[in-house]
Amino acid sequence: MKKDIVVVGGGCIGLMSAYCLQKSGRDVTVIEKGDITDGTSFGNAGLLSAFKKAPLSAPGAIFDTLKLMLKGESPASVHPTFDLHLFKWLLKFAASTTEARLKRTLALFERYGRISLDMYETMVKEDGMDFHFCKDGLLMIYTEQKTFDDKAAHCTNPEAYEILSKERTKEYMPILNEKVIGSILLKENGHVDPGEFMLELKRYLEEKGVEFLLNEEVQRLEFEGSKVSKIRTSKGVYEAETFVLSTGADDTLARQAKNKFLMTPAKGYSITFKMDDALKPKTSSLFADLFIAMTPRRDTVRMTSKLELGTTNPDVVRKQINSIHKNLSLYTNDFVKEDMVEWSGFRPLTPNDIPIIGYDENYNNLVHATGLGWLGITFAPAIGKIVNDVITIDKKNNTNTDILLFSSFYQG
Repeated sequence: MKKDIVVVGGGCIGLMSAYCLQKSGRDVTVIEKGDITDGTSFGNAGLLSAFKKAPLSAPGAIFDTLKLMLKGESPASVHPTFDLHLFKWLLKFAASTTEARLKRTLALFERYGRISLDMYETMVKEDGMDFHFCKDGLLMIYTEQKTFDDKAAHCTNPEAYEILSKERTKEYMPILNEKVIGSILLKENGHVDPGEFMLELKRYLEEKGVEFLLNEEVQRLEFEGSKVSKIRTSKGVYEAETFVLSTGADDTLARQAKNKFLMTPAKGYSITFKMDDALKPKTSSLFADLFIAMTPRRDTVRMTSKLELGTTNPDVVRKQINSIHKNLSLYTNDFVKEDMVEWSGFRPLTPNDIPIIGYDENYNNLVHATGLGWLGITFAPAIGKIVNDVITIDKKNNTNTDILLFSSFYQG
């Protein structure tokens, strides 16, 4: 029997698309090659960081990275490669690090960050989900005086910012040592536990009748004229009115539909552990000069870092894990990490932080939803809403305002 909507990919974007489509009365099937408990969304820091925080492609990003490389503290590395696609990505990234692009991106981030925060709150209050949703700000910790001073000079709105001294910063994160300069609390941000979020959302969707086909990999799209006629998986063949591709950094299926998006897999790491409650961060925190995030959870803390480009190795690399611990130790006192769980995965990264959303240019029943990089959890509800609206209301891209504003189809 022909299905209504098939969502390919069970990450946070795929599940939020299913959530919004189900709310609109559509019958949804989610097909995921794993069991949704080991994907990129589970390794996320859980930051909801759309407000007042610069994107990856910010002015000065290249210079600051080179400076950290010289100090041996850089979170970024580009593996030697002859991949022309990556070279094109790097050139586009460099061209995107302008003040004009930053201004537009920050405005878009705040628009869709607000939509997402409101939807998260609705999911907790009205849908009865519990995924450790906290609206208690994001603490930006600075280890370089100049970057701290530059940021603080722009923090003039007391409703959005609080500038904290070294001593006040230590109250938020007691493990810090004297090398830390200070911090700025971005009050509008928050965090969730991404693992709890994924499991709660899956439970809710199953209760509402969404079908899950897990441990089933979609291997091939088949076409008939201007439509995707069916998909072939490792277990079967399925037809549907509409297909949504939300496969993260894996663009295999998108390429079958004649697309070559300017997106690259960016490998990152997370380390989850238990520590003394008295020493835990009081809210989600980001070492702004080191690109190390620490997020308190119910019983654990998650630390995330690293940006590796030009690699397809999925394994946890000991050198990278050791580097995270070393860089953090430069600015913290010794503390015990118990029951550590290490993870690595690939995020779908566009060169200008703008996601890939909307109907395919060649096939009119195929919708794309990917390219969020590290911001999948931050924007997942808003992306799910856009996917739903373009399918159920607009039927095409160019009449959907949100796609015109926030998709790389139009903002590339």
